Amino acid sequence: LAAALFCATAWAAETTPLDVKTGEWEATVTGEATGQAPVPQEMLDKMTPEQRARMDAMMKARGMQGPRTTVNKHCVRKETLDKPFGNDEQRKSCKQTFVTSSATKQEVHLDCENGNGKQTGTFKVEAVDSGTVKGSMQITASNGGRTMNLNYTYAAKWLGPVCSENAK
Repeated sequence: LAAALFCATAWAAETTPLDVKTGEWEATVTGEATGQAPVPQEMLDKMTPEQRARMDAMMKARGMQGPRTTVNKHCVRKETLDKPFGNDEQRKSCKQTFVTSSATKQEVHLDCENGNGKQTGTFKVEAVDSGTVKGSMQITASNGGRTMNLNYTYAAKWLGPVCSENAK
């Protein structure tokens, strides 16, 4: 998630990538998920009580029970800035609309549909300077009458030009 948050900088060829350094970055992400996991009721009905308990425990661990802060290291390459969410095949279920695209600020509105599910959201990112980035993300995901809201803020700092083994 942190990589996606940090790298919401250059989704399409017509955008201007953020003017930031490549190499190892550390991102601090704070936020929470509220609501119900967007799992269709028919899928929930097919789960055993044990499977349902595991899913509930996983959702709690991922922040469904209040705000949570995580710190992650990431390797940012030029390709990451040019296509942060993979290739066009991986992104075809989503429509991205740039509200702002400059070397210092990006704002992207996202609309995705897959099966009966839908996700909409906004990513904002600002390059304070070439080694400091901050931003936010708000996403609403729904499926089968269940809706989950994700609200996150993040800050990232450049650590150096060489990525360590710990950087994803």
